[in-house]
Amino acid sequence: MNRPPADSRIRAVLGPTNTGKTHLAIERMCGHSSGVIGFPLRLLAREVYDKVCRIKGENQVALITGEERIEPPNARYFLCTAEAMPRDGGGKAFVALDEAQLGADRERGHIFTDRLLHARGREETMLLGSGTLEPMVRQLVPEAHVEERPRFSTLTYAGSTKLSRLPPRSAVVAFSVEQVYQMAELLRRFRGGAAVVMGALSPDTRNRQVELFQSGEVDYIVATDAIGMGLNLDVRHVAFAALSKFDGLKQRRLTPAEMGQIAGRAGRHQTDGSFGTLSGNRRGAPLEMSEDEVYAIENHRFAPVTRLFWREPDPRFDRLEVLIGDLEAKPQVEGLVPAPEAIDLAVLKRLAENPQIAAGLTSPGLVRRFWEACQLPDFRQQGADAHARFVARLWADLQGGHIGADFVAARIGELGNVSGDIDTLQGRLAAIRSWAYICQRPDWVLARDEMAARARAAEAKLSDALHQRLTERFVNRRTSVLMKGMGKDAGLLRVKLEDDGRVMVEDQPIGHLEGFRFVVDADASSEERKLMLAAAEKHMAALLAAKAQKLVADELGDLRIERGQILRGDQLVGTLEKGKSPSRPRLVMAKELGQLDPAHRSRLEGALEHWLEGQLAPLAPLRALEEAALDPEAGTEVRALLLTLADRNGTTRREDAGLAHVPKEKRPFLRRLGVTIGSLDVFVSALLKPAPRALLKRLGLDNRSLQENMAAVIEGAQHVPAGYRRAGKQAIRIDMAEKLFRAAHEQRAKASQSADQKRDQRGFPIDLALPTSMGLLPESYRSLMKDAGFRPGQAQELAEGMYGPPRPVLWTWRAPRKDFGHGERLPARQHKGKPRGKQQGKPQGKVQGKQQDNRGKPPPRRREPTGDGGQAFAGLADLLKKD
Repeated sequence: MNRPPADSRIRAVLGPTNTGKTHLAIERMCGHSSGVIGFPLRLLAREVYDKVCRIKGENQVALITGEERIEPPNARYFLCTAEAMPRDGGGKAFVALDEAQLGADRERGHIFTDRLLHARGREETMLLGSGTLEPMVRQLVPEAHVEERPRFSTLTYAGSTKLSRLPPRSAVVAFSVEQVYQMAELLRRFRGGAAVVMGALSPDTRNRQVELFQSGEVDYIVATDAIGMGLNLDVRHVAFAALSKFDGLKQRRLTPAEMGQIAGRAGRHQTDGSFGTLSGNRRGAPLEMSEDEVYAIENHRFAPVTRLFWREPDPRFDRLEVLIGDLEAKPQVEGLVPAPEAIDLAVLKRLAENPQIAAGLTSPGLVRRFWEACQLPDFRQQGADAHARFVARLWADLQGGHIGADFVAARIGELGNVSGDIDTLQGRLAAIRSWAYICQRPDWVLARDEMAARARAAEAKLSDALHQRLTERFVNRRTSVLMKGMGKDAGLLRVKLEDDGRVMVEDQPIGHLEGFRFVVDADASSEERKLMLAAAEKHMAALLAAKAQKLVADELGDLRIERGQILRGDQLVGTLEKGKSPSRPRLVMAKELGQLDPAHRSRLEGALEHWLEGQLAPLAPLRALEEAALDPEAGTEVRALLLTLADRNGTTRREDAGLAHVPKEKRPFLRRLGVTIGSLDVFVSALLKPAPRALLKRLGLDNRSLQENMAAVIEGAQHVPAGYRRAGKQAIRIDMAEKLFRAAHEQRAKASQSADQKRDQRGFPIDLALPTSMGLLPESYRSLMKDAGFRPGQAQELAEGMYGPPRPVLWTWRAPRKDFGHGERLPARQHKGKPRGKQQGKPQGKVQGKQQDNRGKPPPRRREPTGDGGQAFAGLADLLKKD
């Protein structure tokens, strides 16, 4: 990125979406003593206002829009809509204009053009926008230093996708209210629902709908092209439901730049995004983007803006005709063209034809005030004629002075009714936004502050009601919850069994239990029934365990497992006898319970079986070993190892594992089961946790002493607890010991690779930070490492007169012979000739009898028998690699 020279005061920071332009402007403004930023949307201004408040404090930050004004007395930083920002920058040290390319917009373009030309900061001015604006910036603001910023992430075309197959975190873009509702309804049916964002919604409602998507309650959002301007969403894919829109004059295809602005919402910061179109259920030709459009969007190559719209920003108010003439005047600067007739000018011209209104405009002050009334935004979007009638009624009150507070309060009270459907609430919200704008004017309403507060409160109530209606219509919370349960996070869902037998998933009912059988809700649709049955299948074990727990608690009270028995207090309820496998003991109920009537006894026995199944859940890794031993894919050699591990509760010494008979190609099969082949032990890490070790002890399957919290290192005991290996006067959990061995072997491998550069290397250093962090004492560490074949060298003292830290102790390694049991041999040294019996395990380069013939070759480098260069490491590499 090009950097401006030190004396540059105007910077044009241009680039596609997701380049951090707005973030940069916020940082630059906060670095100045004062500043103002103009935004295209009230929603975006509010979002940045909240950010700056967190940085500078609420008493120093102001928010000024047409409908809202928060201006503390000592405010130094102003966040505004473009219309509300000072035309010349207001004398602030820093001034920025966001989305400056909107100077080419037919309705509001003249506002952005005026700010681009005149809004300046005392110390720094920043123009933010698309790269297409560069020619106009260079032409109209030649003193500006242009910077191009690349997009943080990649944008890729994904082709056409059916709505039912859209990936999660997708946005669907449509260009009419009817199509937005249709897409949202379909997503509700197939995916549990979607948030809805349209320009007709109030900013508060849009915020609530965006939060619905951002929080993850729904994975989809349906929006108009309003999504392309300033909404920062966690969207990974943008799907176009249409490629044409009505622009106020005609139905036309979107330009590549407009497509790029919308598609650019996919992928934020370093997360890549994709875009495409929707397929299926469409009349006529399929919806497709051309190759040129795809190339332009993916590479951010769009046709440059060649003109900006302009309208006289400072017209004269001598007479109504003079005002209209100035507003319709043509610009005198090349690159600027007259702005199309905006709705404020259209309203002015229509009302100027009314003789009664025109006759009353007898002074420049009245003409100015009348023009300000005509600039009231058309929030209801009913067109120039209907809006002109509303402005005429407003002017009838303003012409004579102020609007009475009672009248305004009555209108706001009428509009604050929160009953009605979505369309009704949207109409009231548009009307209340008009009154909020009116109440913000400094000289239009009596008791202005009170009326403005009432208007904001009514808007907030209507926004909440509209958000609720949209959510009720377009979000099926039960389906949404179940859809999430079909993914990887299904185990995180909250499943609850109510006292009346209802099954709740994330507080949404999906069915009930009849005995130990799940029954789907009768009012569920066919699509929901499939999801409910799938969810119930995933959670059935937990549901039945909860049911059994409740039944057992009602009949027998609290139970526990101890010494292979099920006890209630000191009373025997049942005995656990040897079953098909250690993890599946057989329940034999106590004789006393046999006196129950058969129906009651069968019911209680079934509850106990399900209760026991829930209690045995920590032994799932052990059960996986037992089941894998029956898998034909395992083979006889692996089956023997699995049965040994299962019989020894997930741990065995390496020399007892029979690894010599396990083919290397079976190692991935073992890794999938969680089996680790370590330097001294073969074990399953999941069975070294406190819950399974305690359960094995209570079942009577492991009578060794138990370390309840399974700490990494413990002080030495008379008997080493299950899952530990002795280390001097301490004991270490075998998976932690393996971590130390592998760290040492990694250091040894590094030293071996650098042996050519350091020919005098006699060993390798080991970082003692890891064992120290575990709590292992130095002497305990040396004892443990000795078992794995590691030996420390002698510490070397510094020569007299030398200062600094001592030289690290060098270690050596030699494979312990006890590591190779049941017929395994130490790996043979590899020579050019056939190895002889006594040569195995000796250093390379020597043979019995005569020295090898090395004539014509450099003499072999002498290697220490216990150093790093031994070929034993190469032979053991496959055994010591991570499993």
